Parts: sequence; C-alpha cells; structure tokens
Amino acid sequence: MASPSARAPRFLAPAQVAELLSIGVDEVIALVHDGRLRGAQLGSPPRWRVEESSLDGYLAEESENSRRIALWRQSQTASFPEVWGTSSAHGV
Repeated sequence: MASPSARAPRFLAPAQVAELLSIGVDEVIALVHDGRLRGAQLGSPPRWRVEESSLDGYLAEESENSRRIALWRQSQTASFPEVWGTSSAHGV
C-alpha cells in the first residue's frame, strides 16, 4: 500500500479550481501560464489540469499579499521591513 506522501499528484479541471477560488476559468489558465499555479495539458485531446497541491502555495501567497496591503493601509508610516519583511513572498 502506498503511503500518502508517495501518492501521485491529484489534478483538478480549471473549472473546479475557478469554483474553489471564486474566479473565472480564464483567470485560472492565466495563473498557470504565469507560473503561480502548476498545471499541464493532459490527455487526448489535451485539456488543462491544475495540480491540487499548487493551490496551497497560491493561497499562502495571496494571504501574504493581503496582509501586507492591510498593514500598508493601516499605517502610512509603516517601515519597509515591517510591511515587506526581510525575505520575499516567493521564498527567493
């Protein structure tokens, strides 16, 4: 029996991702093209599929962006390190 960490990635149709994120299907495809979500065209004929695990990273990134915007709006005197931290949101 395969362990949970050894399982193959689960893929979702763009419409499923769009519903989960409350955005349009075209926006989901754009996020894949931008590299913010991992996806590929699978099958014959090829159809877009998005790796479910990439949603965690995307949602964490969006949450961090929202936090930074809220801090900035809260105080126009906030320091750069306070708002943007010492590392990038992408972990670079």
